[in-house]
Amino acid sequence: MRILGAFIAIALATSASAEGFDRPIPQAQSATAEFWYAVACVGLIAAMVLVQRLVARR
Repeated sequence: MRILGAFIAIALATSASAEGFDRPIPQAQSATAEFWYAVACVGLIAAMVLVQRLVARR
């Protein structure tokens, strides 16, 4: 029974039944995404400056 179970597990795990992987095609970044990325970068830099000023006072 163990041999039959192992055989079935091996038979089901073969790559012959698997589909091929199709890589996704990268899309161009939109102007809206670039705008929000720029806003996030400016916000991160502003937060880092504020933390530096807070730490420098102590």
